[in-house]
Amino acid sequence: MKPTPPDWPRFTSGVVYADAAAAITWLCNAFAFEVRLRVDDAVGKVAHCELVYGDGVIMIAQEGDPAAAGWRSLLRSPGQTGGRVNQHVMIYVDDVDAHCAQARRFGAKIVQEPTTQDYGADYWSDRSYGAVDPEGHLWWIAQRLRTKT
Repeated sequence: MKPTPPDWPRFTSGVVYADAAAAITWLCNAFAFEVRLRVDDAVGKVAHCELVYGDGVIMIAQEGDPAAAGWRSLLRSPGQTGGRVNQHVMIYVDDVDAHCAQARRFGAKIVQEPTTQDYGADYWSDRSYGAVDPEGHLWWIAQRLRTKT
């Protein structure tokens, strides 16, 4: 395999929001992401955004106009799909309990409180929680407690 571009993981995901600008602010405050790049279009909407957390990168996209031509017309926030999500994002943090408390302070809906899952000595143990952001995206936040022995 050829190397990836500098500062890019092998793959990343994009998350679509009806109000991408508000989502960027919320994700930075609640989940401690940092803006690496933000490009606004001529009318002030987010055209492209890259958020980072450690060595992870996620792109934030503005919901597309369904009447427009091309692939952008396909971009929808969960609010436009009856609240349904078809993917979730998982990130690893150093302290999942502190992260959950911060997310809760900023209004995240906690759908699973921090819980420890131990998959046995042949696998690993994580502590994780599930949260839904203000537009309905599901996020899993985890802390590795033990690796395979």
